[in-house]
Amino acid sequence: MPSQPHIPADELLEWYARSRRDLPWREPGVSAWQILVSEFMLQQTPVARVLPIWTDWVRRWPTPSATAAASAADVLRAWGKLGYPRRAKRLHECATVIAREHGDVVPDDVETLLGLPGIGSYTARAVACFAYRQAVPVVDTNVRRVVARAVHGLADAGSPSTTRDHAIVSALLPKDDAAPTFSVGLMELGAIVCTARAPRCGLCPLSECAWRRAGYPPAQGPARRVQSYAGTDRQVRGLLLDVLRLSDFPVTRAQLDVAWLTDTRQRDRALDSLLADGLISRTVDGLFALAGEGD
Repeated sequence: MPSQPHIPADELLEWYARSRRDLPWREPGVSAWQILVSEFMLQQTPVARVLPIWTDWVRRWPTPSATAAASAADVLRAWGKLGYPRRAKRLHECATVIAREHGDVVPDDVETLLGLPGIGSYTARAVACFAYRQAVPVVDTNVRRVVARAVHGLADAGSPSTTRDHAIVSALLPKDDAAPTFSVGLMELGAIVCTARAPRCGLCPLSECAWRRAGYPPAQGPARRVQSYAGTDRQVRGLLLDVLRLSDFPVTRAQLDVAWLTDTRQRDRALDSLLADGLISRTVDGLFALAGEGD
């Protein structure tokens, strides 16, 4: 039989206690809703960009009901330059459901969380673990990379598999109340030490690492392409949204057009996608506004 995967909990927990980043959503007294907000914002977005937006957001809208009472346009403006603005729309929808159907309290079980708008497998487990201290596997890119290296001796985690990844991480969790801290420690290790590029192996707290023992074999297969931003539809969508965020009133098509003159077909495609996503709307007199402002 294959050996049980193992990462020494005491080594990871001791390292996390002395080396963890001081992030505001980890502070005592932060509510489950505020942790949920951080998880929405941190999807595909660096911590440094999230910090000021999260701080302003939870000060302005500390509860689901406060967020739900805000207009969609206010939420999109507050989201600012975090990118992927559909997340802001889904967060607003999620707040509305929690306020209306769950007594303004974020549910504490994974299955109920999975039924909320915008919440997938990772986010549901992150909230259950980080907000409610449940011993559930929380698997993101950082965790998968640490497990691939420390347990399997591979430089890269390869393609994700929810069932497989959850089973492996579940087996790694301590069988006591330290499991949630172990989970966040595993994630932190991947974020600041066992990084994708230039891992800082000299700072690793783990006495055993299969990748180190194997002599740091390189990743197999072609190098992963770095996702570009400049010149993409995402950039054009962001520029069009910026025009609307900065205006207190609906704008003309001409005002939107000047935001991207490089490729008019791409601009039209980006505008159509924003309309289809419900992030902007067209008024009865043909102007354009953030969602909810042109009614």
